[in-house]
Amino acid sequence: MENQELIKQVTAKAEKWLTPAYDADTQAEVRRMLANEDKTELIEAFYKDLEFGTGGLRGIMGVGSNRMNIYTVGGATQGLSNYLKKNFANLPQISVVIGHDCRNNSRLFAETSANIFSANGIKVYLFDEMRPTPETSFAIRHLGCQSGIIITASHNPKEYNGYKAYWDDGAQVLAPHDKGIIDEVSAIASAADIKFEGNPALIETIGEKVDKEYLDMVKTVSIEPEAIARHKDMKIVYTPIHGTGMMLIPRALKMWGFDSVSTVPEQMVKDGNFPTVVSPNPENAEALSMAVALAKKIDADLVMASDPDADRVGIACKDDKGEWVLVNGNQTCMLFLYYILTQYKQLGKIKGDEFCVKTIVTTELIKKIADKNHIEMLDCYTGFKWIAREIRLREGKKKYIGGGEESYGFLAEDFVRDKDAVSACCLISEIAAWAKDNGKTLYELLLDIYVEYGFSKEFTVNVVKPGKSGAEEIKAMMDNFRANPPRELGGSKVVLVKDFQTLKQTDDKGDVAALDMPEPSNVLQYFTADGNKVSVRPSGTEPKIKFYLEVKEEMGCRNCYATADADALEKVSVIRKELGI
Repeated sequence: MENQELIKQVTAKAEKWLTPAYDADTQAEVRRMLANEDKTELIEAFYKDLEFGTGGLRGIMGVGSNRMNIYTVGGATQGLSNYLKKNFANLPQISVVIGHDCRNNSRLFAETSANIFSANGIKVYLFDEMRPTPETSFAIRHLGCQSGIIITASHNPKEYNGYKAYWDDGAQVLAPHDKGIIDEVSAIASAADIKFEGNPALIETIGEKVDKEYLDMVKTVSIEPEAIARHKDMKIVYTPIHGTGMMLIPRALKMWGFDSVSTVPEQMVKDGNFPTVVSPNPENAEALSMAVALAKKIDADLVMASDPDADRVGIACKDDKGEWVLVNGNQTCMLFLYYILTQYKQLGKIKGDEFCVKTIVTTELIKKIADKNHIEMLDCYTGFKWIAREIRLREGKKKYIGGGEESYGFLAEDFVRDKDAVSACCLISEIAAWAKDNGKTLYELLLDIYVEYGFSKEFTVNVVKPGKSGAEEIKAMMDNFRANPPRELGGSKVVLVKDFQTLKQTDDKGDVAALDMPEPSNVLQYFTADGNKVSVRPSGTEPKIKFYLEVKEEMGCRNCYATADADALEKVSVIRKELGI
């Protein structure tokens, strides 16, 4: 009976898409779904509206209110247009930038959005082709725009696409604008409320000129070009995994002085189906397999892969046995900040007003490196919009020199306000050259950091709980962790508990202090006497609860890595049992 009621509801909703406000192909597809005896497809497409959240839209492409199509994208753009017109009513001309990735329909959604913005009297700078996400962020500030959007689903599977909204600082929208835009998007009742007829006079195509200005700025990120000059023939393999990185990353590496960059030919083909990988995610070893195969063939020093919108980078290098190993997101972030901080100190560039940023679930080893080099390290929530917020708050007062997160994103500059694989690829290549200059491989440099600052092993556990009952289970788990925090983890006493929902921290003596964060967030953290850290949070986009485990060991020499790693894994196993995961 319940199912019949649901079918009745989705049928009524789908029939509203059979009006002249929707194109003939869309109407034909809706009729096909309505006529199908199996209503699964119809239910999936219409049982809810694709929600415009604080990160924009993301979903499977297709016809229906719960799908990415020109109408759901159109509703988002119309709502954003309405919000911009209210917020910048005093400006003679509001303007926006539109970028997109390599995905199927990305160009269509970008052009559709350009028409809608222009129909609302908003000036549009539309990139002539796919471009990396960080370049769109750069262009918003560079061209003095009030907003911008990027059509991308990042590293999601090929069936997905997405829509991210940015504000005038080039960062993804935060409060109060995120909620304001959501309200305006929610107010769009149907396709009839969307102005699809564009004004070509308000749409300007951009491309090479902005590319050059962006790449010139990326070049300024280089700290020690002399090391590159001495190792310009260092062999690098790069793959864009069919995505936007191919537009600028090989060119950027050449501008920095690297003369021996090889690309994976099969993956230098723009293709939203990502035919050569299971998933276009540089966090997964499989996505780098073709690049590593090429690296073995030519005896390269470094492998790099960017995700489809080129904001994240995954790297691989040779270990002490000559075997190719992946460097994880925490290690990558640590290499970046170690290099920047120690080089700044060595070159006498520290003036006392520098700061760097990491997310709360990223390794605490970075904080140790910052403290030792007398540079302020800030903690923020997961997501680059929070790192961008810290930059914006200190603009003109302090100097940002780098920030990153465990999920393979890093930003070395402040002229972009989102993670940037273009500058990150160039900088990690410079770090490899600098290591070589000092008689080390990148892997040996990583081991030396562990020897100096202590060993840290990070491990993420995702507990999937689908459906309504799953959501209730996740809530119950969080409630239980709040009410009954662990007293010990991995054989070490819990000495500090941080609850970002109440914005309070409690130490083992029972003393309570406030947490200085911009807003509450459903995250719990436990810190132990010997430096272990456990973070727990429900995912904001998927039906799962995430556990980030970080355990500490000492590592007296490079050769002690295997022992430290094995001991840490054993401790991770104990903590997992204690947490019931």
